[in-house]
Amino acid sequence: MSSSKSVKAVAKYIRMSPHKVRRVLNQIRGRSYQEALMILEFLPYDAGGPVWQVVHSVAANAKNNYGLDKKKLIIDEVFADEGPKMKRIRPRAQGRAFKILKPTCHITVVVKAIG
Repeated sequence: MSSSKSVKAVAKYIRMSPHKVRRVLNQIRGRSYQEALMILEFLPYDAGGPVWQVVHSVAANAKNNYGLDKKKLIIDEVFADEGPKMKRIRPRAQGRAFKILKPTCHITVVVKAIG
């Protein structure tokens, strides 16, 4: 971290596969804060909602905690880590049970100010 401040926000335990979230994160990586919000608004994926919230949150953190201008924020890093999997059971014929794994993820967004 050089002279420009970097600020981050994390959304934990989002009930969505990290693989599906990464598809959305790749669209906004390296873009400005306002551009990212516009892109997220119109993406046809469900993952857009939680990612939009985290981007909004990181901008609020930057403004309130560090006094940075939202218009000058650039999305520096975005990534989705795997969270714990919820284990469920699907009953099958003849007393068998199949395992269902419901994935969760942690979404992290890091922004930095330019100029």
